Amino acid sequence: MKELKKIFQQNEAWAQQARKEDPEFFNRLSSVQKPDYLWIGCADSRVPANQICGLQPGQVFVHRNVANLVVHTDINCLSVLQYAVEVLQVKHVIVCGHYGCGGVLAALDDKPLGLIDNWIRNIRDVLDLHSRYLEKIGDPKERGRRLVELNVATQVTNLGNTTIVQDAWARGQSLTIHGWVYSLKNGLLKDLDLCISDKTALSKAHRLTRPE
Repeated sequence: MKELKKIFQQNEAWAQQARKEDPEFFNRLSSVQKPDYLWIGCADSRVPANQICGLQPGQVFVHRNVANLVVHTDINCLSVLQYAVEVLQVKHVIVCGHYGCGGVLAALDDKPLGLIDNWIRNIRDVLDLHSRYLEKIGDPKERGRRLVELNVATQVTNLGNTTIVQDAWARGQSLTIHGWVYSLKNGLLKDLDLCISDKTALSKAHRLTRPE
């Protein structure tokens, strides 16, 4: 604990400043959780959801994993999704990737990495599906950027096909899925024009995830 003393000092300073700016901040925060957004992002420490979106604690529910995947067998992700949709009643689910993602680049590199290869296999499936298209991109950096975008589009599709989202739409719940990418170079978000609010709109995401 002593090695982390600086963090506790910073935490105390932050809490004091928050109370100074808004004396009721923590009372209000502790009494209810009612975010409008679920963020499914990468575990990369440089991609913090609240700061990127300019949101305060309590305004965004967050799930993060390597390369922002939505895998149909991932009970952790699905449990977060179910709680966010059915209990918190979020209105928007955002899948946000980021350029320069280590998981995506590892899929392109195709070198054995150990246990995480089982996870990255999901990205390599996206790579295999679009291999002919991606091989036409000569610049390795641009190829990586495009795979990041294709990976986000695939996860948006996966989200829309979960029973959790399908059931929410079937009962008329207002729920929209978005696909974004964050740039570490300038701190800006890019909208991939994936805004899925019902079953029929899923076809747009499907088109973007088909082989070229």
